[in-house]
Amino acid sequence: MFSSVKAYEGQHYSTLKRQCLQSGRLFEDPLFPAVDDTLFYQGNRIGRVHWKRPGELCDDPHLFVDGISAHDLHQGQLGNCWFVAACTSLASRESLWQKVIPEWKEQEWDPEKADSYAGIFHFRFWRFGEWVDVVIDDRLPTVENQLVYCHSNDSNEFWSALVEKAYAKVYGCYEALDGGNTADALVDFTGGVSEPMDLLEGQFAQDEVARNQLFERVLKVHNRDGLISCSIRATRVEDMEARLDCGLVKGHAYAVTDVRKVRLGHGLLAYFKSEKLHMIRMRNPWGEKEWSGPWSDSSEEWKKVSKSEREKLGVTVQDDGEFWMNFEDFCHYFTDLILCRLINTSYLSIHKTWEEEVMRGSWIHRGDPLRNRAGGCINHKATFLQNPQYVFDVRKVEDEVLICLQQKERRATPKEGKGENLAIGFDIHRVELNRKYRMHSAQQKVAGSIYINSRCVFLRKELKEGRYVIIPTTFDPGQQGEFLLRVFTDVPSDLYDTRGRSCEPKHL
Repeated sequence: MFSSVKAYEGQHYSTLKRQCLQSGRLFEDPLFPAVDDTLFYQGNRIGRVHWKRPGELCDDPHLFVDGISAHDLHQGQLGNCWFVAACTSLASRESLWQKVIPEWKEQEWDPEKADSYAGIFHFRFWRFGEWVDVVIDDRLPTVENQLVYCHSNDSNEFWSALVEKAYAKVYGCYEALDGGNTADALVDFTGGVSEPMDLLEGQFAQDEVARNQLFERVLKVHNRDGLISCSIRATRVEDMEARLDCGLVKGHAYAVTDVRKVRLGHGLLAYFKSEKLHMIRMRNPWGEKEWSGPWSDSSEEWKKVSKSEREKLGVTVQDDGEFWMNFEDFCHYFTDLILCRLINTSYLSIHKTWEEEVMRGSWIHRGDPLRNRAGGCINHKATFLQNPQYVFDVRKVEDEVLICLQQKERRATPKEGKGENLAIGFDIHRVELNRKYRMHSAQQKVAGSIYINSRCVFLRKELKEGRYVIIPTTFDPGQQGEFLLRVFTDVPSDLYDTRGRSCEPKHL
């Protein structure tokens, strides 16, 4: 899977580590130095920062203490709960975190081989269609001998702080992580596909049938090792991180750490009852501030569940940021849900397999109408069909198709004033079975995404057998940008652009 991993900025971990060991010097990263510019792009707002290596902060540093856990992470002085929530989800999936933290045993501190330590680490993220290996040194920002940003419960555990530093390097500086989208981080950690869901739009709190269907979908994603996050929308700036009377926090990302059907009752009689409660467990990245309503840690409702069932669920009574809710209450309070599916393309899987087709493209505005590929959305009828067009086939009577349009990350260049994403989206048109080339007149539109200035736009749609054209666009004409189009179908769809170029090899 990682045979084609790309060294970020040309820095090769093994080569740099060998050079450090030969010279007897600890690694100092010239591309992400221990200076204020690495922390901020709008000026220092936290005072004098001292950069210290883990060995200067404790006597016995480790990547992991007693393994890796969702409880390891605590958000620091940075509004990156979206990133910490994604890390919390990652920590619960061993097969996933071992990809983000490769060769972790080799990277772990070994007190018996002190001369093998070089102060260098590397981590891997999925970025715009490829895995990149990011090298960092272990100098971490501190104030009064305490880590400024993400840290662990254990003062000698450093995996979360080091992963955060590598992620900040990719984005340009730590401050670039202030405010973001958990869906992006989940994709960066997995190479999967994130589906954002508006819980208000579906009225799940009032509609029991729809709510039960949603729960089954969430349960399926969880059971198939997908990652899930949720939040309560803050409609006003003053509501950001405002705590509700029930203990939940607005404008704040939570990681979903478990989804279960919980058996009610005690003893043998409980096993003959068909009644099971739909439950979901979450964790606040702050490591505190929990839900205080029904099924909170010490609520009376837990008396309805046997001791053995509580033990299986891992119910604890402590303010560690993790708590259970029943799904009805969850849908009542939470407004946004993110389901990150790990698309399994293996025919050996017992689950549904997906065929992934990948296309790279760009919107270009050259001022030449014959070469202009930035025509804007369908509202701009005169230029819409000048956009890139891609043909694909649905080869089943009906197939659930997943489509994800991703634009190239702009967050990494905020210092140049390019931090804002374009508003992007796409339309799907049904065309003749023998069509090979681009449309020059409007066809039957069968679906379309929303237009939004997020990094990714996602659509899940049942399509009937036939041939279709996807037209990815920016909302306004004349804008420039690069994009990655990913189409997932049950059988190969043979995605190609209307100039005859076929899809790229799969990256998952």
